[in-house]
Amino acid sequence: MKGLILSGGKGTRLYPLTYTRAKQLIPVANKPVLVRVIESIRDAGVTDIGIIVGDTAPEIKEALAKRPELGVNLTYIHQPSPDGLAHAVRIAQDFLGDDRFVMFLGDNVLQGGISDLIRQFASSDWNSQLVLKAVGMERASSYGVVELADDGRIRRLVEKPKIPPSNLALVGIYMFDAHIFEAVNSIGRSARGEYEITDAIQWLIDKGYHVFPHIHEGWWIDTGEPEEMLTANDFVLMEIEPSISPEADIINSQVDARVTVERGARIIDSVVRGPAIIGENTVIEQSYIGPFTSVYYDVVVRNCEIEHSIILENSRVMDLDVRLQDSLIGRSASVLRDHRKPRALKMNLGDHSTVWIPD
Repeated sequence: MKGLILSGGKGTRLYPLTYTRAKQLIPVANKPVLVRVIESIRDAGVTDIGIIVGDTAPEIKEALAKRPELGVNLTYIHQPSPDGLAHAVRIAQDFLGDDRFVMFLGDNVLQGGISDLIRQFASSDWNSQLVLKAVGMERASSYGVVELADDGRIRRLVEKPKIPPSNLALVGIYMFDAHIFEAVNSIGRSARGEYEITDAIQWLIDKGYHVFPHIHEGWWIDTGEPEEMLTANDFVLMEIEPSISPEADIINSQVDARVTVERGARIIDSVVRGPAIIGENTVIEQSYIGPFTSVYYDVVVRNCEIEHSIILENSRVMDLDVRLQDSLIGRSASVLRDHRKPRALKMNLGDHSTVWIPD
């Protein structure tokens, strides 16, 4: 089998963080979401992976070139405009050939990996298998939704329906054989101007091909919005095995057993309570880092309290007299103390920004 990862979106729902960064490279528990997706596919035994890229291609290529430890063969496929998931499959046909493949949206985080799923599909005679997750009916209209037939096959798919036929949402993981190319080359654009993968899968169903569901029981997060990114960070922090690098310095500090401290980090006169992760060469001094917090590399946190937040690389958070929480702080940003009032603090802060905090 081969893998196909879609990583061409602009991430508008994550503005301002994604004005200057590919959304798939924003880290969850100090590892970019795209890297987690690649690892999930690799761990399922698939090492030949194509990545659909758009305007952020140079940044994605540069980031992945620094990770030879992934041990996969990457082929970049440029999608000149965001014309839909089915269009992405169409332009990847030369790379995929006649192989069965798994397609994974590059901004999804899924509990438990996909190894069992890949093995099940690879050994079956099915033409397609889709991963589904039961969601609240009030949320179902935000997703592609499926209706199941009595024999367990998928009968109908609807993209973001006003009245959902079920609460079973597509989570962005699809498996196909080569018949999908007949479908994506047969459908037209949807009402919103895209070639929809749901229309292509419906074409397969209508032509009598075998399309089966896999209902995922664990958690699944689409990291397209700040709140979802924080939730994904929560889940992943709870799952990773904590460790403290022998190349980290912990001086006169309390660091509990649920905390990961990466090499070169320094924790001085501070308290860190997990689950949390402190990145490479980051300095935490005279501060409290609370649960569900990820601090990326080369960050300075001094005289602050931070909880349930993600702080990206090269940022400074200093001298706050109120707790920073439920926040995403972008790259090379500064959150510093000021004397202005009223006192309030909750933000999604873009890269290279500075916010002066009321004193």
